[in-house]
Amino acid sequence: MKDIMGMMKAAQEMKGKMETMQAEIAEMAIEGRSGGGLVTVTLSGKGDMRGLKIDPSLFKEDSIEILEDLILAAHNDARSKVETETNARMQEVTAGLPIPPGMKLPF
Repeated sequence: MKDIMGMMKAAQEMKGKMETMQAEIAEMAIEGRSGGGLVTVTLSGKGDMRGLKIDPSLFKEDSIEILEDLILAAHNDARSKVETETNARMQEVTAGLPIPPGMKLPF
């Protein structure tokens, strides 16, 4: 019976930590860059775009396709960083818990 109570207490503690972590992640601002910093995209921890900066040198008629590609690359860079940071924080919260591989939290 003691083990079940201990597990319940650990689950409640983890729930609190998860809620705190989710709030922190939502407030994160992660930047992705491309073109050597000519394009910068800022995403929240939830993946919402919060900002886009484009160097004025890219505003030429003949470089529109390049600009589009750089925006996509910067967005993908930022999204990758968000996923990496989220996974790192998730591992901190779930450290020591027997969670099966591949299981994503929160559910």
